[in-house]
Amino acid sequence: MITPIDFSGKKVLITGAAGFVGSNLMRAVYDAGGEITALDDLFTGDLKNIDNDIKYKFIEGSVTDAELVTKLVKDADYVAHLAARNIIVSTKNPRDDYASNIGGTLNILMAAREAQNVKIVYTSSASVYGNPMHLPISENETPLTFSPYSVSKLAGENYCTAFYETYGVHVSAVRYSNVYGIKQDPSNPYCGVVSKFIEAIANDKVISVHGDGQQTRDFTYVTDTVEATLIALLSPRSDGMVFNVGSGFEVSVLKLADEIGKAFGKEPRIEHIDRRDIDNIRRRVLNIEKIRSRLRWQPRTTLRQGIQRTVEWWRSTR
Repeated sequence: MITPIDFSGKKVLITGAAGFVGSNLMRAVYDAGGEITALDDLFTGDLKNIDNDIKYKFIEGSVTDAELVTKLVKDADYVAHLAARNIIVSTKNPRDDYASNIGGTLNILMAAREAQNVKIVYTSSASVYGNPMHLPISENETPLTFSPYSVSKLAGENYCTAFYETYGVHVSAVRYSNVYGIKQDPSNPYCGVVSKFIEAIANDKVISVHGDGQQTRDFTYVTDTVEATLIALLSPRSDGMVFNVGSGFEVSVLKLADEIGKAFGKEPRIEHIDRRDIDNIRRRVLNIEKIRSRLRWQPRTTLRQGIQRTVEWWRSTR
């Protein structure tokens, strides 16, 4: 049986709460009865992402502030740790990446060790796999860290495992794969490819596709990602473990553009440019059997459904 998502009477600290995934996760926790404390330094997050009807306590601050983190974790029953410098920002400034993604995660874990009875889920990334040897990619695949971001995300995972094994901290990690959906604002320079393609196709602009467009990713709709994260947070069966969170389907960039075009009833206009300098991975699709069998989670949203919902949301904001 799937773990019921119920946070009634529980205090939930969400770091990176004003971001794309964080704000969607806030919605789900609030609907499940949780008392939310939202922590965000608003570097890439934005308070407008958070629904107006959600009641929460907002703290503008960073996970790099150990004293603040200790205070907030001590007062929480659960911590969803999403705060991070993303891959673009990390590549530009690896030192800040180190301070936030590694140092910030260590601060959360140190505080949890002191608080003792708090459960944490740490959000990692499929970028830790690099160009994998096997597809679909299981959690046993040897990591190949090709960017500062993937290095820091893997280091955070390793700290989580170490604190579980050494100190008995209740923590698990989830590896996200190309999350897209509502609240992924194309005006944000750090947004993902789906929202960029939606904006371009809607406005009859040419889409710039790196390389031949046959590179693949595992695109995961945000509500599926949020559900997996919260199930891992609530379930004691997740302690000490790392889980892939994806759709389990491999989709090329050109196929993605075609599906978005269909949602608008348009033929995408595409130009091919040089390959990317970062995240230049040829193929990626995740094996999600571990989280399916252990936590009874599986994605509910097809790519076509997810794109349609995202396009509808995009239209409603214009």
